[in-house]
Amino acid sequence: MQTTKSSDLPPQPTREESGPGATDSASPFKSGQRVHSAGDTRRIGTVKYVGSVEGYSGTWVGVDWDDGGQGKHDGSHNGVQYFQARGLKTASLVRPHNLSSGITLLEALQVRYRGTSTKEEEDEMYVLSSTNKRVSIELLGKEKIQNKLSRFEELTGVSLSFLGVSSPGPSSQISNTLPNLKQLDLSGNLLSDWKDVGIICKELPALEVLNLSYNSMLHDTVEIPKLHNIRILVLNHIGINWKQVEMLKDSVPRIEELHLIGNNIKEITLSSSMRVEGFDYLRLLNLEENCLADWNEIVKLSKIKSLEQLLLNKNSLNQIWYPEHSTSDGAGNESLGRNFKPFQSLRCLLLGGNNIKDLPSVDSVNSFPSLIDIRLSGNPVSDTGKDGVPRFVLIARLANVKILNGSEVSPRERKDSEIRYVRLVMTKYNDNVEELMHLHPSPDL
Repeated sequence: MQTTKSSDLPPQPTREESGPGATDSASPFKSGQRVHSAGDTRRIGTVKYVGSVEGYSGTWVGVDWDDGGQGKHDGSHNGVQYFQARGLKTASLVRPHNLSSGITLLEALQVRYRGTSTKEEEDEMYVLSSTNKRVSIELLGKEKIQNKLSRFEELTGVSLSFLGVSSPGPSSQISNTLPNLKQLDLSGNLLSDWKDVGIICKELPALEVLNLSYNSMLHDTVEIPKLHNIRILVLNHIGINWKQVEMLKDSVPRIEELHLIGNNIKEITLSSSMRVEGFDYLRLLNLEENCLADWNEIVKLSKIKSLEQLLLNKNSLNQIWYPEHSTSDGAGNESLGRNFKPFQSLRCLLLGGNNIKDLPSVDSVNSFPSLIDIRLSGNPVSDTGKDGVPRFVLIARLANVKILNGSEVSPRERKDSEIRYVRLVMTKYNDNVEELMHLHPSPDL
């Protein structure tokens, strides 16, 4: 539903003037609170200021909107800085009645599964006839489906995305209402406190999959409560840092998939050891669309024994290599032993859209003991327009890879690629065997 943005300020000031520090104790909002625009649950922001505005009566709320295109200024008005926004056009000053502090999880459940269809939804359910007239679409079994979805006790999967959920509500009612729920999508809501997430998970004992993407969680969290029985946790675009990720080890001890897309993570910050420990059941780690540039940060993940899939698309990595079997800090505090194999279970490594340029990085893939699936598309090394090499060269140099850039490498393609590669190399270095062996030391050539 498209709504008109709330006006920042009335066009004409009143005689009532006050300084930017004054606040209205009667205001239902406080700094740091997550809110959405009244009538538009997708226009979400964070309260940065509550108080008066010079030249205008009453209380105003300064909001820094998540979507940068939804604001009007940087937190200042008529030369007065009321708060500091993230960008030049991310902030607005609005009246309290134009904002909502959200609803409870159970209230959102009623809205999503027992509410009536909106006019906008009904208008979308049509096709055009041959005479260009609207013909309504009648869904067979629609009432039966709606009736089934309204029986909450039978639901195993629920999506409450972008409904303005800001709190769990009465905890005892959650478990009684959704006793069999296994999957819950709470993306795009107003949750910010991990304690609320803990309450929700505690009251849903069957819950295994939880999506909290696009909720802005508090950065100063010192402890994350137990998220009972969660196997798959999706935390995309929530502003989480690796310090909080480390807390998750104890919070979700049996986690199998962890998705952390778009969190501006630059480094894997560890408090004690040189490599990430714990996460004994973690099979998939998704770090796509972050700001990782140094492969040394990725090496810190090499001790996660169960890790099978590592998704690093759209970062800023320049090169990769296979780490040594054992390392130590300057004082020799770490010794991993001869039997330790870094990334011992890793079979899928996605590196699309990075900045890898060199063939030695490609060759290093052969050292990963279990790796058979790799993505290198979107890197200079695989872009023939940027002095990269074609697919057949990559296949020939990646002896164990069975899937390259999402496409299976068949036995026939591998054989043809290796033949073409040998011919290419021999043609290029036929008169210089020494240089050939230096550039292509593989014993298979």
